[in-house]
Amino acid sequence: MSDHELLTLERRGDGVAVITLANGRVNALSQELLAEIEHAVGELAADLPGALVVTGGDRLLAAGADISQFGGPDEAATIAAGFHSALDALAALPRFVIAAVSGYALGGGCELALACDYRIASERAVFGQPEILLGIVPGGGGTQRLPRTIGASRAKEMCITGRQVRADEALRIGLVDEVVSHDELHDRALDLAAEVAKGAVAAQAIAKRLIDEGLSTSLADGLRLERAGFVEVFGTEDSQIGVASFLEPGPGKATFTGR
Repeated sequence: MSDHELLTLERRGDGVAVITLANGRVNALSQELLAEIEHAVGELAADLPGALVVTGGDRLLAAGADISQFGGPDEAATIAAGFHSALDALAALPRFVIAAVSGYALGGGCELALACDYRIASERAVFGQPEILLGIVPGGGGTQRLPRTIGASRAKEMCITGRQVRADEALRIGLVDEVVSHDELHDRALDLAAEVAKGAVAAQAIAKRLIDEGLSTSLADGLRLERAGFVEVFGTEDSQIGVASFLEPGPGKATFTGR
């Protein structure tokens, strides 16, 4: 365990790292917690795990920003900068990042989940961007990552009405990737992360980068990125192991080194 006050960072023996938020009853995403998230991600970037799970524990992921830190435009600029710095760092981590959402993921909590690569929700999970009910708009990526995930129309409806979305609807509209029973959530997230961590993580990092960069460019430019990435991946040790395993011992049976 790393030394943090508002979260825990665990490195497991199977190559999986787990960030668990621990900031009071609602895991308010204060500037202090956001700084700890960014610091924890920095620790992981310096010594990469095989995969990462982000969770808020058994009750919720996070119920939003710390409203007590709100004020005028100056405070808003500081809050937005804190959110973007932390969540952009999380999104850019060159490993598969899984959000395990046990309950509420509202406002900044929803934005935190959106910064992850894959979202597994408990049947009790609830998502939303309720900022409009305070007369404001999302400031941690909600107006950008949400439409890229569920489409512009649905994102506008969520952001403009502040309506909350339960797990079954979240699955239907593509906001989450799996819904499991509450009791199974933790184990399912860890099992998937462990499976990913055993794979060719260097190639996974390239695939993640190509997909993310391609989303912000034209198809033609994205295809050029892919061609370059395809050449790049053949410089990895794992590519040689994987190609060799096609003949012996067989596809899917390679033991990768992560290099």
